[in-house]
Amino acid sequence: MSDPHILLAGESLALGMPRQDMLPEYHKWENDLGTVIGYGNQWAQAWEVRAAGYERQRANERYQQFEVVRLEDKAAVGMTVLQVNTYVRTAEFVIVLAPEERGKGHAAEAVRLTLDWAFHVAHLRMVWLKVLEPNHAGIAAYEKAGFREVGHLRQSGYWLGKPVDEILMDALPEDFPGPSAVTAALGD
Repeated sequence: MSDPHILLAGESLALGMPRQDMLPEYHKWENDLGTVIGYGNQWAQAWEVRAAGYERQRANERYQQFEVVRLEDKAAVGMTVLQVNTYVRTAEFVIVLAPEERGKGHAAEAVRLTLDWAFHVAHLRMVWLKVLEPNHAGIAAYEKAGFREVGHLRQSGYWLGKPVDEILMDALPEDFPGPSAVTAALGD
């Protein structure tokens, strides 16, 4: 495995550039049963599909991916994505954590670091996400990082085979809970 290329360091985690040699690990995380259920998917994604999509994603400036790295040992523990709408300077946020890293408090810091980048480097006006209503741990992590509930898409998702609401959440720069790792890195 290659060493992570750290872009922004927080307290215990950092955002890094995605690494092609980590693609098999990312694929495992994305196809973990908990991830599939958490996204409301019904099917796993074939390796060939994921591998073929990697280069397209990396070449797409509107699809900004970050590897989430634990600073203590430089291990990759997840991925975050900003799907940017360049016309209105907003983005949809997505996160996946390695199954063995869930429940350790990583989500809130990974979300906060990604919002920090979105607002203080990419200069986005707003970041939004959808989360399945039964995903209480995800909702708590998003709120801790600065997201607020703004609505529901009724019965638009699935959780354990049953239709559920998707909660819409968004964050504005003024919602960012700080302190900013970006401004700290610049000495401001």
